[in-house]
Amino acid sequence: MEKVSYDVIVIGSGPGGYSAAIRAGQYGLKTALIEKQPRLGGTCLLVGCIPTKSLLHSADVWQHFVHAADEGIKCDNPALDYPKVKERKDGIVSKHSKGVEMLLKKNKVERISGYATLKGQGKVEVRSEGGARTLEAKNIIIATGSEARMLPGLEPDPEFILTNIEILDLTAVPKKLIIVGAGAVGVEFGSIFKRMGSDVTILEMLPRAVPVEDEDISKELERAFKKQGIRVETGARVGKVEKTGTGVKVEVTTKDGNQQTMEADKLLVAVGRKPNTENIGLENTRVETDRGFVKVDPFQRTGEPGVYAIGDVVAGTPQLAHVATMEGMVAVAHIAGKPATPINRNRIPGATYTDPGIGSVGLTEAQARAQGYQVKVGKFPFAANSRASILGSHGGFIKVVADEKFGEILGVHIIGPDGFELIAEAVAAMEAEATVETMMHTIHAHPTLYEAVGEAFNAVYGLAINA
Repeated sequence: MEKVSYDVIVIGSGPGGYSAAIRAGQYGLKTALIEKQPRLGGTCLLVGCIPTKSLLHSADVWQHFVHAADEGIKCDNPALDYPKVKERKDGIVSKHSKGVEMLLKKNKVERISGYATLKGQGKVEVRSEGGARTLEAKNIIIATGSEARMLPGLEPDPEFILTNIEILDLTAVPKKLIIVGAGAVGVEFGSIFKRMGSDVTILEMLPRAVPVEDEDISKELERAFKKQGIRVETGARVGKVEKTGTGVKVEVTTKDGNQQTMEADKLLVAVGRKPNTENIGLENTRVETDRGFVKVDPFQRTGEPGVYAIGDVVAGTPQLAHVATMEGMVAVAHIAGKPATPINRNRIPGATYTDPGIGSVGLTEAQARAQGYQVKVGKFPFAANSRASILGSHGGFIKVVADEKFGEILGVHIIGPDGFELIAEAVAAMEAEATVETMMHTIHAHPTLYEAVGEAFNAVYGLAINA
């Protein structure tokens, strides 16, 4: 078996993996990236973040045509060509997957196709159609990502029981869609297909939708979805799921104890993701796991010398592409002997691309109070923002959670137009350790959506001008 030696081997080509490999190449390290799939990009690019945002954009555009009369524009009998929507989405994915391949070549990263297994002591076995070979590396980065969890006893299929993978291959908008899970994946697909004409029901076992968000955000999203005609059942338990030949039947127990049977063309299961850590050879190493997630130190090091882990496989950090990327930067900087700043988990932005959009960073109000802070809250509604009115999207608000004593910004939570973009200012402010007073003195352009962020900081002290 052939033996080849590298400074760094990265296993997995998602955003964390390919970014880590590129950065290692930029630092002049001899680097290889191993990927079992034919295309590069991992879940995020191929069947996650990027294709879903393409569909969400198309849903936004479609809504403008549906409500064109509100803008003073005549648009008689608009038609949605969903196969063309899918074609556009697939084209974007292909373009950026090829872009990753180009970037690897540009930075002299060797791409290796095959299934990687850790063998311990810096060795990785790669199996492909051509056989097996063993690679050696001073450092190995595990970036194998995650896959959709399923309800017990269910298996995904392309016709009726879908995960994020199968639903992206639909060639027509389902008439009726049931979604199990009201996290980011579930509510985003609900937002897509409701606007494109589906009758959507979302079932969530926990007491509220988007349960990782501030409680006020959850309430506002549920209110907005109800107004749009999306049925959201929280505190709901899913029982038997049966395929009927033309769709699915789902037995549901609602939070008040009532049992009912729901029927739909398709069922999307969006109940979280499990780390891809099985059958990758962890048993051959001293890597420690917790419920399948890899334990790491602040520099992403595992219990096995020279082995790092980043992204969705890591215990204790959210399964987000941008988290994986930054963890990759931390790991490679540490490997290369460069300054490495560990991730601050209170500075990780969340973004959910529903209508209305959600962006958040830091502590929720409940978390801040539980940690003993003397909390002051500032809230500013988009209804009072002129740009939001111009866009015809004036629901929602910006909420600032601050420490009363020192004016420290503890968290910012946004639901409204482009909330997932507007959160950037809050993330930068918190990273720079700016206070509420600093942000009150920061000039915001008018008329913009982001001036509402400035108003929310003023609202902490009851000094918002427009509300």
